[in-house]
Amino acid sequence: MEWEYLSFRLWIGIWIGVILLIMVATDASFVVQYITRFTEENFATLIAVIFIIKAIEKVIHIGDKYPMAESPCYCDPDKKGLASEAGWRLDQSLISPLPDRDESHVCDVSLEINGTITTTHGHTSIGCYYVPNAFLMSILIFIGTYLISSNLKQFKFTNFFPIKVRSYISDFAVVIAIVSMTLTDFLVGIDTPKLSVPSQFAPTLPNRGWVIPPFNGNPVWSAVFAIIPALLGSILIFMDQQITAVIVNRKEHKLLKGCGYHLDLLLVALLIMVCSALGIPWFVAATVLSINHVRSLQRESESAAPGEKPSFLGIREQRVTHVVIFLTIGMSVFMTPILSKIPMPVLYGVFLYMGIASLNGLQFFDRILLMFMPKKYQPDYPYLRHVTMNRVHLFTSIQIACFAGLWIIKSFSQTSILFPLMLVIMIVVRKGLDWVFTKRELQVLDDILPAFKRHDRLDDEEALQTENLQNEERRPSLNLRYTQSAVEVDMASGKVMRIPNTAIKQPEINITEVSSGMNIMFPHP
Repeated sequence: MEWEYLSFRLWIGIWIGVILLIMVATDASFVVQYITRFTEENFATLIAVIFIIKAIEKVIHIGDKYPMAESPCYCDPDKKGLASEAGWRLDQSLISPLPDRDESHVCDVSLEINGTITTTHGHTSIGCYYVPNAFLMSILIFIGTYLISSNLKQFKFTNFFPIKVRSYISDFAVVIAIVSMTLTDFLVGIDTPKLSVPSQFAPTLPNRGWVIPPFNGNPVWSAVFAIIPALLGSILIFMDQQITAVIVNRKEHKLLKGCGYHLDLLLVALLIMVCSALGIPWFVAATVLSINHVRSLQRESESAAPGEKPSFLGIREQRVTHVVIFLTIGMSVFMTPILSKIPMPVLYGVFLYMGIASLNGLQFFDRILLMFMPKKYQPDYPYLRHVTMNRVHLFTSIQIACFAGLWIIKSFSQTSILFPLMLVIMIVVRKGLDWVFTKRELQVLDDILPAFKRHDRLDDEEALQTENLQNEERRPSLNLRYTQSAVEVDMASGKVMRIPNTAIKQPEINITEVSSGMNIMFPHP
């Protein structure tokens, strides 16, 4: 006997809501102090890589329904063994091409087995939906959407147009990319896959209502059994919500208002219950969307000197954009005629851009790039001034190993149910790094994990201060050596930079002008 999925999902959502409410009441959000950069950037990188890979996979799979080469249109039998026994050939079930390619059509195939005609069900082949250049056009608008979005986003750093015009173009880069590529697809006239939207405001399944029944044929004890998957779901939603909140509330964002970890979790718990009752997707924190939203609200200085990049001032902390975003999402149900004209490759291009854009600024990603850079081309990151390159690479390698573990657990259906537990294990792994790196190194590359007891915290603070003082005392002063032909400077990398004396221009001093400017009278001999 098969269970009704939506009814079972309703009880899972109710249990998740109850568990999250208990977490709110018991101040469980205090665990965010153990979610350091090591854990949060691993999770954020995983989500960003999923966006990138899935966007590319979706575009490649367009070729499954829109083949590049023309092929025969026939009815492919579902029962391959029966077709093989009858000696079936595709030329025996040729049919006319079909215009509708939303899904594979069901057809019937007549097979002769031992002189008896047997009819079996089958599906139309890919050749029934051949459209010239559809797959190629999809690839072009996919790449075009990404290139337009990424280049226009950097348009505010160019020298064209006034600063306000450049800012508007940069802020609406994604919208400009979507509109321009949609118009291009419309003008070219090739039948590329479009966004599938419902034609009426109603539940997607015709045999269900707005509210999900509690059981709908499921056994009564299924409501109790739902607590097992609900426990894993609660861990995943809790970690997703709190990691996203920690990333958004980083100190480098210079936020002025306080954090609302408990309030956010309370709203998520209540909304999950409502969404479960209505049979719609759960409302959870979207890490990639949140990161891109915060970066779109950055404030920068406008009075920069010529050639100088504007400095970061903080984030525009307001509620207008959030309200407008969700109102626009709600109003989109009345814009289905327009949304149905947007090609799917355009949306895949936006997903690719969001995934790549969210990687920028992640220290984990920057440190991965450092592993492939010669020393003379490495950027002057602050942590490179306090931690040796070998220790930085060791920390990055451990983080890559943890990222690979998360990816492997997620990729296989047999182990994906353990993914929420892996996020908790990440915190344990980070705690183990206290035995590998010094507190000074962890303070620079990550964050110091708080101790459980007050005297341990005081000992950690004292040890960290002592280590900082020792580092300051051991810091070598700038070593200059003067030779007849050049000045030699010892670099931090161990190399020696030689500056020729001819390249050093000494200022010419006119003693008369200096003395007159200082009103100094020299006695005559």
